[in-house]
Amino acid sequence: MNHVERFYATIERRPVDRPASWLGIPDAGALPHLYKYFGVADMKGLKACIGDDIYPIEMPYHSPTSNAIYAAFDFAKRKSDGSNEERTLTAPGFFEDYTEASAVDLFDWPEPERYIDPEECRRVVEGVPEGYAVLGVVWSAHFQDACAAFGMEDAMMKMFLAPELFKAVIDKITDFYLRANEIFYKATQGKLHAVLIGNDFGSQQGLMVGPEQLREFVFDGTRKLIEQAKQYGLKVIHHSCGSIHDIIPDLIEMGVDAIHPIQALAAKMEPERLKADFGEKVSFCGGVDAQHLMVNGTPEEVTAKVHELKEIFPTGLILSPSHEAILVDTKPENVEALFNAIK
Repeated sequence: MNHVERFYATIERRPVDRPASWLGIPDAGALPHLYKYFGVADMKGLKACIGDDIYPIEMPYHSPTSNAIYAAFDFAKRKSDGSNEERTLTAPGFFEDYTEASAVDLFDWPEPERYIDPEECRRVVEGVPEGYAVLGVVWSAHFQDACAAFGMEDAMMKMFLAPELFKAVIDKITDFYLRANEIFYKATQGKLHAVLIGNDFGSQQGLMVGPEQLREFVFDGTRKLIEQAKQYGLKVIHHSCGSIHDIIPDLIEMGVDAIHPIQALAAKMEPERLKADFGEKVSFCGGVDAQHLMVNGTPEEVTAKVHELKEIFPTGLILSPSHEAILVDTKPENVEALFNAIK
């Protein structure tokens, strides 16, 4: 099988020569160590060296406040000289002191058409080396952005104390992403195989907010984002860190093809449980613990974990570190062991 055939077979839970693999999106600080260890000069060389199947491309976005689509909204209540891309969701947000839905019009909402160049979108996707399964990374994190719009603690309270305002804000954010994604999908039509969208709904022990609130305020937008990608023939990988077992049926019902990641140490996210509960209905991505194993474990332990996962999921699991961002403290020899074991 080639990379694309293996990707489709894995995500569709059909027989494979081996499960598809994905390195993830390593943190910039981790790249020099990886390049040096594997004796390569860039990401293209690293991908070829380890035999990865998936090549992610983030949607290009350039505005006065951000060069990343995941930080498109400058909701900071107290401005600083720091980059908006270094914001935290817990910082006070623009809408913190408002309660009426009409306040949604007070914010200077960015226009995606001004900051996304279709030609640049086309160029970066066409720059992927031939043969890979191309993953468009659009994030479209409407829930996380809504949390940033108020400050996370306040956002959770606004769901109960000012629900009309919270709904108005998250709907505005969703509309932004639908327009942004439309530009990207049209510009790259026929060149992408899948798209990565998502929000962090889970903590290590459970959901950050009740499933009822997610269904009331969030999942309408999630459904629209999934349906939009499906209209372009794209597989949808939905990201959420943490323990999200309780809402996996919702994600399946909305049409998600694969859930990323299997956060190995989160409650109720054991691979055996996920396979038994959902393995006939959806695929997964992740499973190799990046919180402890990839940092503190040995290559032999990583190899054993990969073999264990391959037994549980002979297909239907894109093998990958359990978080998309490999950090600087991840051992390169464990990355090598992971991909050798996959092959």
